Amino acid sequence: MDSDMDSTVTSNTLKNTVLEALHLVASLGIIIAVDKILGQAFVVMGIKFPSALFGMFCIFSILLFLDFNFPVAATNLMNFFEPALLFIQRWLPLFYVPALVVLPISIQDIPAASGLKICFIIVGGWLATLIVAGYTAIAVRKMVRTELIPAEPMSRPSSFSQTEVRVWSGIFLISFVGALIHPTLLGTHAITYLPFFLAATVLGYMVGCRLPSYAMKIIHPIISCVLFAEIAAVAFGFLSRAGFYNVLGWYLTKVPSNPGAGDILMGLLNSVILSFAFAMYKQKKLVRRHATEIFTAVIISALFSLYSTALVGRLVGLERYLTVSTLPRCITVALALSIASLFEVANSSITAAVVVLTGLVGANFVKVVLDKLRFQDPIARGVATASSCHGFGTAALSANEPEALPFCAIAYALTGISASLFCSVPAFRQNLLVVVG
Repeated sequence: MDSDMDSTVTSNTLKNTVLEALHLVASLGIIIAVDKILGQAFVVMGIKFPSALFGMFCIFSILLFLDFNFPVAATNLMNFFEPALLFIQRWLPLFYVPALVVLPISIQDIPAASGLKICFIIVGGWLATLIVAGYTAIAVRKMVRTELIPAEPMSRPSSFSQTEVRVWSGIFLISFVGALIHPTLLGTHAITYLPFFLAATVLGYMVGCRLPSYAMKIIHPIISCVLFAEIAAVAFGFLSRAGFYNVLGWYLTKVPSNPGAGDILMGLLNSVILSFAFAMYKQKKLVRRHATEIFTAVIISALFSLYSTALVGRLVGLERYLTVSTLPRCITVALALSIASLFEVANSSITAAVVVLTGLVGANFVKVVLDKLRFQDPIARGVATASSCHGFGTAALSANEPEALPFCAIAYALTGISASLFCSVPAFRQNLLVVVG
């Protein structure tokens, strides 16, 4: 009797797990498919505007239309895509990692003096943008005096289990040894190295997320991601005698027909932009109520970030191509790369690396700086954080300040959106380039 009951419970659990997996595959697959279809369509039509941004506006408009006319349909649509949104939220930092992993290759031709200037722009620019966004939000808050209301609860992804760590460890060991024995086992070096590189990156993230809070202040999960991937490249380069740089070159190929681990991860960046539509829809009441404060601070901080970077780069004598590469430093990577393409940046890895490093600086110091500046209002704290250091700062602040999370999430999306819209205008781009010199 007991054994029959146990087998029934096991069967139901297995069935639910399979259904949840299929639900995730379906919802995430649709988002990725929409991104790819839009991307190809924009290329064919020669449209330079970011295709994912257009898709985000379309999804948001559809949700608003359904909410106004068929509320139940809007709710069902949100529920259907919830697994995909949680997946993106859970793994989001990994999509930023490739730019840092291949940084040793990207910076080979950058003079040390220029590297120091870029570091100055990253740190100084982050602090200046945070101050501008925060004080703008506070000033507008004093004028409108809109009372805060509770935000819609935001779902949080689950933590990583020991089983997941073991599975990815197994994938790493088997694929690493397999690649050593036969470097082109799966057809090409990049595809053969992809499994162990991907596993190393994922394991680095999992280990980083399991570190004590005091250790995370020194070693952010993104840093541990990069370290694990670099160590894997060093080890494989030594054991195979192929060399570190040769092996690392297969991590991010930027060739669709011959992808590396980094290409797979960065290929999901546009899905993040599409997910903004669902996040903004979920907090639509909050956006509507505090639109004046949020939009004013976001637009001013986005313009300040772009123009101050252009001006400071010119004043410190940073090479023109490097200054242009660092312009979208406060924009989330997915949209920063779109902006870089609008400016025809030759090495987008520098742009991605600058964005990620800005986020890491913010993640480590944003709370301390906000406290020092006495920004107490949740809107000011959330907007200032997201406008200056996008997703990394948002994650760092929201861990201890859930009341600021909705404003972080909204500003995180809107900062990138507003900057992308500005930069999509040819006259604006030309004006910015005049400032760059």
